[in-house]
Amino acid sequence: MNTFFQLFVSGLATGSIYALAAIGFTLLWQASQTINFAQGEFIMLPAFFVLAGTQFLGLSFPVAMAIAVVLSLLLLGLGFKRIIIDPLLPHGVLPIVIATIALGILMKEGVKQFYTAEALPFPALFSDRTLNVLGAAISVQDIAVLLIALGAVALLQLFLNGTKIGRCMQATAQNPNVAEILGVPVRRMILYTFLINAALAFLASILISPIYLAKFSNGETLGLIAFIAAIVGGFNQIRGALAGGLLIGVIDNLSAAYISASYRSAVPLILLIIIILVRPQGLLGKAEGRTV
Repeated sequence: MNTFFQLFVSGLATGSIYALAAIGFTLLWQASQTINFAQGEFIMLPAFFVLAGTQFLGLSFPVAMAIAVVLSLLLLGLGFKRIIIDPLLPHGVLPIVIATIALGILMKEGVKQFYTAEALPFPALFSDRTLNVLGAAISVQDIAVLLIALGAVALLQLFLNGTKIGRCMQATAQNPNVAEILGVPVRRMILYTFLINAALAFLASILISPIYLAKFSNGETLGLIAFIAAIVGGFNQIRGALAGGLLIGVIDNLSAAYISASYRSAVPLILLIIIILVRPQGLLGKAEGRTV
């Protein structure tokens, strides 16, 4: 039972990072019908921004982190929307899908060719000590990652539900045409959504890189699992993306320990197939179309 609890908490910690990426998928889809298949690379890249600052520019870690936040917002938020999404959005979803797949490959190969193909250690943000919780040895890092990720989601919900800008963003997601008639600056609200996605990607990057190292190929797995988590939980609900991420994180950990680590990569896909067959809208999703 102690081992089970330890694996459960560790799975929740990893799943909370998947959830941050999955929420990004959900936000972009709700705001602009955008599916970003470069989401995994969006999570991979900020860690290299930080490492480039510390290794090449000789910056302190906090300064490198601050610069990495700004670069993430500018490149993965503003730049992504203005350069990739805005020109392609009038042409439908398919061109955006193709473009974001290509962007993901470009980002991955760019880091591999111009930075390094090796996995690099990322500075630890938390102590490597363990705490005895109900007889199980729980990593301080796992607890901290889980609390920070869940705290970020809670703050996002408070922002969306408790502020004027947040409510305008929700109105834009529900019906942009009506929102614009009512005086909501729709373009600006969509931009805010892209910036929030970039911020979530940065947070996920600095939380997961100390655990799995910084590597150019990290985005492949992260992006796929986050996409599956968003579908499993419900692509049109933030709470669904959160639930999907946590669920996959826990199931992945437990299946690797009690079934076989060889099959752990297949578990999210099996779960995805089951959910699509049984409940296509996701566990917490709503079976409703978007009004255009």
